[in-house]
Amino acid sequence: MSLTEIQTRISAACTRVGRDAADVTLIAVSKVQPNERVQAVLEQGHRVFGENKVQEAAGKWPEFRDQFDGVELHLIGPLQTNKARQAMSLAQAIHAVDRPKLATTIARLAQETGNCPELFVQVNTGEEAQKAGVLPSDADGFLAECRTLDLPVVGLMCIPPVFEEPSLHFALLAKIAERNGLSGLSMGMSGDFEQAIALGATHIRVGSAIFGERDYAATA
Repeated sequence: MSLTEIQTRISAACTRVGRDAADVTLIAVSKVQPNERVQAVLEQGHRVFGENKVQEAAGKWPEFRDQFDGVELHLIGPLQTNKARQAMSLAQAIHAVDRPKLATTIARLAQETGNCPELFVQVNTGEEAQKAGVLPSDADGFLAECRTLDLPVVGLMCIPPVFEEPSLHFALLAKIAERNGLSGLSMGMSGDFEQAIALGATHIRVGSAIFGERDYAATA
């Protein structure tokens, strides 16, 4: 599948539910992708990309930014507190604010540097023990704590359990966001982004459908 095909599907999904496609940001998830594939997508004019690891982002994006104007980088993977400073210098948005220690670290660094990316709080909608994110029952309290820290939280993010109906998780995330006055919803990936758009997604994260399957062995 190509970038153009994904963009066409986004437009069609928006039309079906009466939304403007301009209100949905496509994050091309370039983690573990060879630079030539990423460059090909940049050359097609796309400028919003997602990375999981700070180290990989640091090794890839400064050089691409020298070549292409207007690149917007979103960090979508788990973030260690000791990588927060580097993450904040690289990214325009961080989608994985998931615990008080990380929130306070980002707040301290924002005060120190005078700069902070847009933030999304990750909610573990499936309450999976192995997955990051605040529990749905804790989300309101955590968001209140982020507000006391003056953090620029613009929305919520979730990754539904693999074997559950994603729409149930998207609807739950949208409900939490609505009652907390948040408009940003980072939800939906290659296999379910149309369902996410129908339920209000403002940011969808699509990787393999744009770039092709990842070859993890080649990057090991």
